[in-house]
Amino acid sequence: NETPLHLFVNKTHYVTILCLPTALKELVVGHLLSEGVLKSVDEIRQIRFGRGGECEVRLKPDIDIEKRVSASQPFTRLVLSACGSPDYWPLSKLIERLEFHKIPLGLTVKAKVVLDGVRRLNTLAEAFRKTGGVHIAALYSLNGEVLTYAEDVGRHNAIDKIIGTAALKKLDLSRVFLASSGRLTGDIVLKAARMRIPVVASMTAAVNSGVEAARRTGVTLIGFVRGSRMNIFTYPERIATQRS
Repeated sequence: NETPLHLFVNKTHYVTILCLPTALKELVVGHLLSEGVLKSVDEIRQIRFGRGGECEVRLKPDIDIEKRVSASQPFTRLVLSACGSPDYWPLSKLIERLEFHKIPLGLTVKAKVVLDGVRRLNTLAEAFRKTGGVHIAALYSLNGEVLTYAEDVGRHNAIDKIIGTAALKKLDLSRVFLASSGRLTGDIVLKAARMRIPVVASMTAAVNSGVEAARRTGVTLIGFVRGSRMNIFTYPERIATQRS
């Protein structure tokens, strides 16, 4: 089931998200954090769900929400389940506007842990096995422990849900890796980079916007994680092989 979630921030419509109607609080929190509207869950005063798929988020009074929204995404948004926002904004210009600080190197994760984590998505994906029509994303510790996972009709939404869950649990996202079933595009990478997630891996392809975003923000981007192989597009020094 794909349903619209109309998200209001301080009574102003911010975005409509077409989503699977599960873990909606986590989706809302994760979306606002990963899009740069929130810096912390502590900035939220209240989250209230109403009839007709509406959700109102009230923030603490000292937050300049208009400035945050303008900086993070300077256009009105509709998040489609298929590909995210249909609006276009040059990636390099957006990253410069956001003044990203690159994620530092130093952390490493074993290649086998990444391979096993992406492979394990198929085991975790209960809704996919029933419907064949959803994406899944998960956060793992550096030793391969599942920290949280979520499914949704949209790959962006699945990632927002796990980010929201992790934020509400106060997890340290600088020491995890993210695994996804979806394509690695620039907007997906920026979600991880905003949360300081150093490694993003998928069983599917990376596109040029994803590679560019990863290079500019310091994210290790890994695609086609299948069997015993993977393609590491950026910052391979974070991935430890047996020979290293």
